[in-house]
Formats: sequence, C-alpha cells, structure tokens
Amino acid sequence: MSTAYPTTWRKPPQMIHSRALRIALALGAVVYLVLAIGTIEVNWARVVAGMERAQRFVAGFLQPDFTTRWRDISNGLMESLTMTFTSTVVGVAISIPIGVGAARNVAPRAVYLVCRAIIATSRALQEIIVAIFFVALFGFGAFAGFLTLTFATIGFIGKLLAEDIEDIDEAQAEAIRATGASWLQLINYAIQPQVMPRLIGLSLYRLDINFRESAVIGIVGAGGIGAALNTSLSRYEYSSAGAILLIIIAIVMMAEYSSGYLRKWVK
Repeated sequence: MSTAYPTTWRKPPQMIHSRALRIALALGAVVYLVLAIGTIEVNWARVVAGMERAQRFVAGFLQPDFTTRWRDISNGLMESLTMTFTSTVVGVAISIPIGVGAARNVAPRAVYLVCRAIIATSRALQEIIVAIFFVALFGFGAFAGFLTLTFATIGFIGKLLAEDIEDIDEAQAEAIRATGASWLQLINYAIQPQVMPRLIGLSLYRLDINFRESAVIGIVGAGGIGAALNTSLSRYEYSSAGAILLIIIAIVMMAEYSSGYLRKWVK
C-alpha cells in the first residue's frame, strides 16, 4: 500500500493570529536585544591587552611544547581518560534503571515521579557547579571528577533513554503482554531490542562528552588534564597550553571517528 503525500504546500498554523500583536512582539524583542547589548560594559583597554596575549597564545599553539611539562601532561591525561571511562560505565549502569523508571508507559506513577525528579536534578546542575561541590566535600583529585561526570551522565542518558522507551512501537509490547509475560520479560523482549542500538550510540556520545568535560572540571580541582591546562595558562606557558589543547583535540577526533564507526556497525 503506497503512502499518499500532499502535492500542494499549506501554510502551517500560526500561534498568534493577530498581525498587530506579532509585529508588536517582534519589535519588543528587537528593542530588548538592543537594550541588553547596551548594558554590556566593554573595557577596550583590556580588549587591546587581551589581543596581545591572544597573539602570544596563537604563537604558542603553533609551536607546542610537549617536553617541558610532559610529566604533568601525561599524568593529567591518564586521570582524564580514567575518569572518562569509569564515570561513563558507572553512569550508564545507573541510568538504565532510572531511565526505565522514568518512562511513563512502563513504570508506576510513583516510580516515574521519583526517577523524573532524579533526572531533573542532574540536568539542572551544570558540571562545573557539581565539581565545585564535590571538591569541597572530598578534596582535590580525580575522585571528585569521577563523581561529577557520573552524576552528569545519569541525567543525560536517563532522560534520552526514557524518551526512547516512551516512543517505542507499542504493537510489539502489546504482543509480548498478550502472552502473559511478566514485567521483566516485557522489558527484555519488547523494550530492550528497540532501544539498545540507540542506548549504545548515546553511551559512546556521552563518553566523548565526558572526556571534554574532564578538561573543564579540572580547572576547579577535580583532576584530569584540565588542571595541567589551568597551570600552564596561569603561568603564561602558552606553548605547553597549546600542546595540551592539541592532545585534547586529537583524542576527541579519534573518539568521534571511532564512535561513528561503532554506531554504524550497531545499526
């Protein structure tokens, strides 16, 4: 049976039917934007000084120094890779039951509300804020970074997994229910086959994000290569900072190409 597609273009429905109100809202948005830009205070003397430092940084980036601070760079890199892998594995493992509980079509309402609250809390707090909190609790080092990235992974994977479960083909789930299957059998035979390829892709994507975030949270003392980068920048060692940035870019590119290949293989 062939699907009939429309042959003529139809204007989509408008949220605001009054033309005068639409124009007034558009003008109001433009005025607000102009006023907001006008409140930004720019210190042009600092801009000029910053441009000079930017030139020195670009020069150092083009002539990276991998040897002077190699011990710090290698230690920070190993910390970042360790935090990235462990936090992704632990975060995904915790996210799976939370994501299932946050799916309205398979979880009781009480469980749904609790799991949604956990996901909302994780997504509401940015990684740098969580890192500062864990550093204050557990001190400087990779453990605080591991907890931060795990916490962020739970909100990311849990939300997207829950949405994928809610968007499954219900016909397959109803067929499994009709056999008298238990709730665990429903999850295993009706839900899991439909969401597993997407879950693997999301996990690989989160692995990439966690490595980049490990460089950011290291600036506040949560371990990783970000600490070495912050030290190099604070000492104006732009050649060493350029070397660290090149390492980060190279690893992110390798992760991007590898995850793309794996996602294609899974599909």
